[in-house]
Amino acid sequence: MEWVLAEALLGLSRDPRVLLRTLCQGEASAERVETLHFLLQRLEDEAARGGGDALPEAAREVAAGYLVPLLRRLRTCPAGAPDADPPARPRRRLLRAAGAALRTCARLAGGPPLAATLAEEALRDLRAAGAVPGLEGGAEAAVEVLAAVGPCLRPREDGPLLQRVAEAALALALAGDGEAAALAAGRLLPALGRGGGAALRAVWGGLVAPSGPGRVGPRLQVLSALAERLLPAPGEREAGPDARRCARFWRTVQAGLADAEDALTRKQARYLLQRAAEVSAEQGVPCTCGSGEANGPSLFWWSGEKKEELLKFWENYILIMETLEGNQIHVIKPVLPKLNSLFEYAVSEETGRWLLHPSWHLCVYKRMLESENKTLAKEGVTHFLQLYETKVLPFSPELSEFIIGPLMDALSESSLYGRSPGQQIGSGSPLGLKLQRFLAAYVSLLPEELKSSFLLKWIQKMSSRHWCAVPILFLSKALASVPRCKALGLEGLLALRGVLQCTMATHQILLRGAAQCHLLHAAMNLVDVEEVSLSDISAFLMSLRQEESLGRGTALWTELCDWLRVNESCFGRPSTCGSLGLQETCSLNAYVKSLVQEYITSPAWETGENGRMPDWAEAKLVALMVLLAVDVEGRKVQHSERQRTQNVLRLFLEPLLDALTKLGSNAYLPLRKTDRCLQALVTLLRTCSPKGASARDDEVSPLLQDLVASATESISNFLLRRLTMNELSSVADLDRCHLYLQVFAELAGLPGKWGERGSPILRIIAPLRNASIRHLQDTDSGLVPTLGRQVQRAVSMAALAAVCEVCAALDQTPELQLDPPDAGPPEQLLAALPLGQRLQKPQPEEQSSLPEEPSSSPGWGRIAAQYVHDQWVCLSFLLRTHRALPPTSEGALLDPVPPPLQTPARTLQAALAALTVLPSDRVLPVFRCMKLLVPQLLASSEPVCIEAFDMAWKIISTLSNTQLVFWSNLKAFVQFVFDTKVLTIAAKIKGQAYFKIKEIMHQMIEMSAVKTGVFNMLITHCCQSWGVPAPGVSQGSFSNAADYSELLLEACVFGTVFRRDQRLIQDVQTFIENLGHDCAANVVIENTKREDHYVRVCAVKFLCLLDDSSASHKAFMEDLAIKLLEKEALVSSSRTRCYANSQQHRVQNRVWQTLLVLFPRFDQNFLNRIIDKIFQAGFINSQASIKYYIEWIIILILHKFPQFLPKFWDCFSCGEEHLKTSICTFLSVLSHLDIIIQNLPEKERQEELAAHPRPFLLCSVSPASGLLPGGLVEDEWIAIDKFAKFTDLPSGAGAHRYLSATQLRELRPGDWAQQDAGSHSGEADNQSEWTDVQKKVIPWRHAAPDADLELAFQDRAAKLGKAISRLIVVASLIDKPTNLGGLCRTCEVFGAAALVVGSLQCVSDKQFQQLSVSAEQWLPLVEVKPPQLAGYLRQKQAEGYTVIGVEQTARSTALTQYCFPERSLLLLGNEREGIPASLIQQLDVCVEIPQRGITRSLNVHVSGALLIWEYARQQGRRGAQA
Repeated sequence: MEWVLAEALLGLSRDPRVLLRTLCQGEASAERVETLHFLLQRLEDEAARGGGDALPEAAREVAAGYLVPLLRRLRTCPAGAPDADPPARPRRRLLRAAGAALRTCARLAGGPPLAATLAEEALRDLRAAGAVPGLEGGAEAAVEVLAAVGPCLRPREDGPLLQRVAEAALALALAGDGEAAALAAGRLLPALGRGGGAALRAVWGGLVAPSGPGRVGPRLQVLSALAERLLPAPGEREAGPDARRCARFWRTVQAGLADAEDALTRKQARYLLQRAAEVSAEQGVPCTCGSGEANGPSLFWWSGEKKEELLKFWENYILIMETLEGNQIHVIKPVLPKLNSLFEYAVSEETGRWLLHPSWHLCVYKRMLESENKTLAKEGVTHFLQLYETKVLPFSPELSEFIIGPLMDALSESSLYGRSPGQQIGSGSPLGLKLQRFLAAYVSLLPEELKSSFLLKWIQKMSSRHWCAVPILFLSKALASVPRCKALGLEGLLALRGVLQCTMATHQILLRGAAQCHLLHAAMNLVDVEEVSLSDISAFLMSLRQEESLGRGTALWTELCDWLRVNESCFGRPSTCGSLGLQETCSLNAYVKSLVQEYITSPAWETGENGRMPDWAEAKLVALMVLLAVDVEGRKVQHSERQRTQNVLRLFLEPLLDALTKLGSNAYLPLRKTDRCLQALVTLLRTCSPKGASARDDEVSPLLQDLVASATESISNFLLRRLTMNELSSVADLDRCHLYLQVFAELAGLPGKWGERGSPILRIIAPLRNASIRHLQDTDSGLVPTLGRQVQRAVSMAALAAVCEVCAALDQTPELQLDPPDAGPPEQLLAALPLGQRLQKPQPEEQSSLPEEPSSSPGWGRIAAQYVHDQWVCLSFLLRTHRALPPTSEGALLDPVPPPLQTPARTLQAALAALTVLPSDRVLPVFRCMKLLVPQLLASSEPVCIEAFDMAWKIISTLSNTQLVFWSNLKAFVQFVFDTKVLTIAAKIKGQAYFKIKEIMHQMIEMSAVKTGVFNMLITHCCQSWGVPAPGVSQGSFSNAADYSELLLEACVFGTVFRRDQRLIQDVQTFIENLGHDCAANVVIENTKREDHYVRVCAVKFLCLLDDSSASHKAFMEDLAIKLLEKEALVSSSRTRCYANSQQHRVQNRVWQTLLVLFPRFDQNFLNRIIDKIFQAGFINSQASIKYYIEWIIILILHKFPQFLPKFWDCFSCGEEHLKTSICTFLSVLSHLDIIIQNLPEKERQEELAAHPRPFLLCSVSPASGLLPGGLVEDEWIAIDKFAKFTDLPSGAGAHRYLSATQLRELRPGDWAQQDAGSHSGEADNQSEWTDVQKKVIPWRHAAPDADLELAFQDRAAKLGKAISRLIVVASLIDKPTNLGGLCRTCEVFGAAALVVGSLQCVSDKQFQQLSVSAEQWLPLVEVKPPQLAGYLRQKQAEGYTVIGVEQTARSTALTQYCFPERSLLLLGNEREGIPASLIQQLDVCVEIPQRGITRSLNVHVSGALLIWEYARQQGRRGAQA
């Protein structure tokens, strides 16, 4: 077309000047300039044939008079400016045309000075535009000019200019980001480089010059354009530098392969690599490029002797990299074995050293690990971790960097640690096990001098980011598996402490504790004890939480003691003094003794008066090291020596005991010292008790209690003085009050023989109570509420609450007599205190000479809340003490009853008022009081009780289940609202309270979906109170179970469908629990049984406790069974799709499981009421596992009560529509007829068989289903041990119904699978025979045969004169209706024999119909579901079909080279995943469509259409030839 246009212009005038002058007039446009370019090209052709002497002059005029001004105008008016003319897109076209025309003018002018002049001017504009923001358009125009005139410059004369242009263009290309940079990289630099000489050297020098991390895309773009110059083929002249010998070149290629985000850059890198290999093979000349490392492997080398091996290596390598572009795991997996061969090629067998740099292999792994496909990333991680299981690779620094960098980044993904398909729940993560083996093997192979640095980097990487609970657990476990070596010093120990801080970020307590255990194991294995001191070790141990991991008496504690004992004399000295200023020695005993001494000895400047409390961390450190040292000393002898242990313990604690003994008599002890001593005492008493089975043989705890008993008298006097003598007067003293009351509670709980006078701590209860009441009464005398008075008031209330709690714990009521005797019972005085009275904010004293401590409002609010909390603790104790509550009428009161009990309605109102001001962590005693008040008021004051329910539930529902107070508050709430008496009264009166309780019940069940464990607490409490009466609760409480049967109904079917990450957390928790005592976290952390499984476990155990001889129990079970059947019917009729493992599927599964548990309790009369519903359920199209349970329960019913056989025979007389979905169910029951009627007399048996021939005729054409309860994921099944672990309910007589002597996984198929008649016993063990039995259950085989279907359509098509081929198109893997509709139309147009789809329901889809345009009416459609594809393909292969997969694989054949057989079956893959790997193995051949673009795949409909057309074309040609 361009040539025609040029000829037409020349036909108007043969004078080129006239034509050119005419085109240069008028407004500049892209079309005008393109026409000018076409004309100049035509004139250039004529000049080449010897005509046109005036052309050079005319070309100079066009260039100088038109093109250069045009380009200058475009340069000075950037694109995007308000006055830019033309707009951006036409402007680029105009620039491109003007540059091309200018290049032709430069050639026609024949004068190099013109090109040099234009280049100089454009270079100036380029530099100016690059330095000024907003002038990118000017740079774009300058690049166009340089690209046009650059090839016209002379390499010798214009060498400096070419070099400057190349440098400027390279800087723009590598640093820029706009259109100009892309033009420079894509057009200008390749144009300059192809000219060779100085320009090529300048470009090459800039590309390989050392620089910081920049964009690799432009570099590879330039290198690819210059590949013919840099990687020349043999015989080419004027070749440039040899890129194969430059390390920078290969690093750029590797960066493109591994790090580039766009596919084009990666393709350019593969092209350069492939060309380098091909050029090397063609030249056959040895070539080597080192990596820059001393004695390191080469980045690239070539040798003629190793040509075949090297070619094979690079071919496999490029194949792997190309395959990874597909991002489809089923395509990549078959190629991964070639990656193993790459390692074999790259390592010398003789020397064991790298022949090729391992960075090439790491590029493959980086591509896999950074893939968006998580399955591919997991495959890459797994493959790398398995390397060291089969081979020993030489050390390389880059391997270590890869492990610390990309590999650990990939390991942070939690989804990698999931179970493999078919793996048992709780068996552990396969990847976690591989990680353990890998790290242990890799560290073992490292040189000794490098182990320390590698492990330090590994640990620092673990502490450098926030990790999820699962990855940090398995990384810590892998670190603990490293063999013992002295690799970590003080820096490594500090890094481990950092990792411990990372583990605290998760709310998963068990995972957190297990990770801490593994990190302690790692420290004991890897720390060089000579490089750290005992103070360093103790600081590290303090980072562990004893309540989660390092509990005394655990196996971990014992291992730590042994480790300290073995290394006791090897620890180093600290470089600086610790926080306590210790002058350490290497002996553990000396260190601990000095530690205690320094802790007790308070510095002179620490008076502590009106100061804050000391940090508890120091007390915890002292207690931990004392107990460790005592246990270490005890393990030095084979047999326990009580006297030796006592002496050691006394030696350590002598300074502490001495100080405690002086507390009561020495009033001048520094306050800071007394605080430290009491903190250490509390910590020792709380942590000395061992965990687990070792508690029975422990000697340290009794000895410690005996030692403390000697100082109890002094401590008691000190506590009484400090709490009652107005010595606590500041806000900081309230923390001391809390400390004193903790000491009081700990000492009160100490066992021991105290003599006739009793325990000294118990003797101060009465004085402490009396003094506290006196202080509280004195504050009402009208005095100004100063800070000191208000603090003492808070102290008195707290002390009174502590006394009540101690008495409640000891089940002891304090003496009721005061001094003087006429003061009256203290309960009356205590009860007379106005409830809800708040602690006023103190006012400053006017006459005080001492500065008053300020009390901020937020801080005082916390103190006031604690004051109200303590009030309700006291009232809760009073209410529990007086259990015989009086009636609510005011006239029948007894004199000794406290006032709060005389007016319970007013007390409950005060409780509601307290809930409005108390924070959530202080409401527990109010809930306890409400539990005792509501049962007395529910009948008479129902609105107030409902208000109490609402307010309490509002508090619970706003709490997060990660807060520590949530579970204790929830437990108190459940005990309060679902109290037996409350439930009984509410059900009796059937008022608003009854419906409010049920509303809360359902809200709690809904909450359990997001807060796991809420329903567990509710159902456990109710089942305990209904089925196992507590002391004082009558047997009549079971009636509540009938009144609130919805609760048990929901419990039987409870369980949400968790997300994959939630299932992973539960699976890992099960794995940790299965470790048992080997993991200390299992011993220390209490198993709260909050998993959803325990809800159903509790419900099933409750049902097993019921007695079917009890009328009430029997009626309850029958009512529950009816409601379960109604629930199942409701779920079955739901419009929501019931797919495998959906919530509907699981609910139905649980319903039938529960019915099977209840079935042995049913009699014939009740079964007669529900038998029709059970048979009706058999007619519903359900999941396989549901049908199996229905078959099971029908078999059990008919076996126990053969009287129902007539109803069973009636099921076979239903209409055909019903039998389509249910025939297999009833035939499966029929296959057990010999068992069902085995108890009948022989005559009755024969009569039954003879009277009902129809079912047996159906057996001849339909198979029995033989289905197992499959289709459900493993986490749906409850493990047997969970029933044994759940001890909140006892195991009743029905426990055998869920406990089996033989586990299901241990059974052979023959033990439970239905066998064909006449089969011998050995057939069950033959896998092939067993597979043949299961092959019968293929629904598509029992529809209309394929041949008949084809004939029917062939007859119809024959009438229309339509030709039918032997091509079958299988589209069962395709999901989208649009693709299926388009394929249906394509298959019908080209005469395919049939289209196979996954479901015939797609035909009714509107999107399908819009694309098929009625083609489905003229094309056979066959339904084959994806799970049945394997059998279908085998059947077609047996019929002579060639199964062809439309897929890109390593051995696929190009469509242009494949010859289709007449009987061809095309298998199309899924839109996203393609053809599964399992099906690829069954294919006879894979055919791929040749592509030239960047995008790697076509739409599945388009791909199928291309192959269908090619098949039709080939078959048509054969027919014509025949």
